[in-house]
Amino acid sequence: MGLPALEFSDCYLDSPQFRERLKSHELELDKTNKFIKELIKDGKALIQALKNLSTAKRKFAESLDEFKFQCIGDAETDDEICIAKSLQEFAGVLQNLEDERTRMIENANDVLITPLERFRKEQISAAKEARKKYDKETEKYCAVMEKHLSLSAKKKESHLHEADSQVDHVRQHFYEVSLEYVFKVQEVQERKMFEFVEPLLAFLQGLFTYYHHGYELAKDFNHFKTDLTISIQNTRNRFESTRSEVEGLMTKMKENPHEHKNISPHTMEGYLFVQEKRSFVSAWVKYYCTYHREPKRVTMVLFDQKSGGKVGEEDSFTLKSCTRRKTDSIEKRFCFDVEAVDRPGVVTMQALSEEDRRLWMEAMDGREPVYNLNRDSQTESLAQLDVIGFNVVKKFIYAVETRGINEQGLYRIVGVSSRVQKLLSLAMDPKTCADVELDGTEWEIKTITSAIKHYLRVLPAPLMTYQYQRSFIKAAKLDNPEARVTEIHSIVHRLPEKNRQMLELLAQHLANVASHHPQNLMTVANLGVVFGPTLLRPQEETVAAIMDIKFQNIVVEILIENHERIFRDTPGVGGGQAPQQVDPTRRRSGESKAPSCSERPLTLFHTPTHSKKVEKRNSVGVNSVSEPPAPSQGSQSSLSVHCNNSSGGSNSSQSRTPRNSLTSNDGDPETRPSQNRPNSLLNPKSRPAIPTSGPGRKARALYACKAEHDSELSFIAGTIFENVHPSREPGWLEGTLDGRTGLIPENYVEFV
Repeated sequence: MGLPALEFSDCYLDSPQFRERLKSHELELDKTNKFIKELIKDGKALIQALKNLSTAKRKFAESLDEFKFQCIGDAETDDEICIAKSLQEFAGVLQNLEDERTRMIENANDVLITPLERFRKEQISAAKEARKKYDKETEKYCAVMEKHLSLSAKKKESHLHEADSQVDHVRQHFYEVSLEYVFKVQEVQERKMFEFVEPLLAFLQGLFTYYHHGYELAKDFNHFKTDLTISIQNTRNRFESTRSEVEGLMTKMKENPHEHKNISPHTMEGYLFVQEKRSFVSAWVKYYCTYHREPKRVTMVLFDQKSGGKVGEEDSFTLKSCTRRKTDSIEKRFCFDVEAVDRPGVVTMQALSEEDRRLWMEAMDGREPVYNLNRDSQTESLAQLDVIGFNVVKKFIYAVETRGINEQGLYRIVGVSSRVQKLLSLAMDPKTCADVELDGTEWEIKTITSAIKHYLRVLPAPLMTYQYQRSFIKAAKLDNPEARVTEIHSIVHRLPEKNRQMLELLAQHLANVASHHPQNLMTVANLGVVFGPTLLRPQEETVAAIMDIKFQNIVVEILIENHERIFRDTPGVGGGQAPQQVDPTRRRSGESKAPSCSERPLTLFHTPTHSKKVEKRNSVGVNSVSEPPAPSQGSQSSLSVHCNNSSGGSNSSQSRTPRNSLTSNDGDPETRPSQNRPNSLLNPKSRPAIPTSGPGRKARALYACKAEHDSELSFIAGTIFENVHPSREPGWLEGTLDGRTGLIPENYVEFV
């Protein structure tokens, strides 16, 4: 049964029956409001679920599209070709279907959620406000009426007339409010019939469009589905017919393995353990070796059976002689020595058994040993900071900068240990150093970078010396960023001359590496993580020393960021410029405080803090700006971390240079295209010119920042600032955010 009609004439009577009918309307409105509220909540959950489903299906489609079938043999049948391309067809259908779903989801909010929220806000909420007003006027009217009726008849006539007039006025206002409320209640009840249902109909229409699109895709896919079904059946039939034959051959191999073993009189092959003697360590490495009798050629491949993958490159040499190794001359069993025509020294190999060694020696025409047991073993010299060491490091650095400066994970990804030791041993040996060619593909970049790190690691003492290790750590712990740089500058010039020269060579190289971080992903912070423990390793490994590793990283970061000032200027001179005094109001206090933009995050990779769409707009905006004049002394100092031309001076803003800190706004670690990176962070000359007069401009934050002083602004990535213009403090801009004006780090924003 429906709701009873509310007559306007009943407003004047205000009878209990009228109030009861009005109450039923109010209950229905409350029920409708609650239902719409739940419906909006469920609708949003549905849209989010559709988004998650679409994301999962797109990921599933991408996985299908990336997989490629590899068939056995050098040719494929038509059925195999059809099956091989089936995954790409599946992926195409799913992607097409999800494109239509995405369009439906994008329209769902405007079609369903927004109209329902507008109906609740504009209609039901208005009815609720009218109800409050009606209840208030009811209380007022009743109170006035009771007061009026309690007046004594003995009052003056004028006073009674005035009271009557007041009651009439209140009564009239109550009737007007009552009429308006009844009108609004019935209006909302009628409106919900179309304003509530119409959005649901539009949403369902979007669903029907999506399902119809799927139906059309299914019809188009039907032809390929038929062909694929036939190909699958044909392939299954061929498999069943050949499987029994293959199984029979396997049974024969199990029963008579020697009859079927492929033995050639001209070749010997199998696993051997090779003793690798290098300048720093000796180890037994497992190789798969092949020997061809006629050319006397030995080929070795580093291979790990457990992982089933090729670990190293192929290495080969021409055999000169093979001699059995006496048991009393080495701790290992089943050993023999091999000499090569085209390489110096003796290679000691270990067979898997005595029988295996006999077969190898027969194949290589081996002989019994004639040893001088008193012969001194070759002395393995340690790395030194000598001419050879400098030449090797310079050669390695040149190879890295010319061949692999943009290789992702540079210095973070390690090379194969045996290859690293081999390269370093050959390069450090005066007899073979000239033969080491780093221009070709023989040596991977990760092998070269690992060799640099290994050389620094095996020095008799760390490059920055045990003597000054604690001094560097104390300098990194200073509160004032400028004081850290000044103190480290002073300590560096107290290092031994060779140590300082090698440190300068390394710092310049790492600064160059960091300047290419959009491509190689190695920021200053990342390089600090890699080289801190190497350059500043403690003399004694303790828990306290381990806790100081983060400060070792900061020392290396400061060396990279300020390498020109630290190594080219004498402490206290600063290249003709006195170090800038930091405003004491900006000094970091010793008390605990929240992380700020000046702190260096120890991250391996940078994750962009705003969407690709925003980044692309940023890139276009930056590239379209004409080249500005050269930056000022202060701004150039604050940007020195992003280029290899940092100025000799420094200022307080230098510590605020962004280190590509890892934020959690969106995490998209899997895709970081370098072209989406705003160019203004990479090259100071590509930054838009800062207006020096006229009204300020708008700017967008590239990084999040927490203020360290009342005069600074706190913000997150993507924040838009108004009225941005240069401040009197070098390296800082002044802008307005939410009505508040304050300082902004210049290299944290780009103009829009």
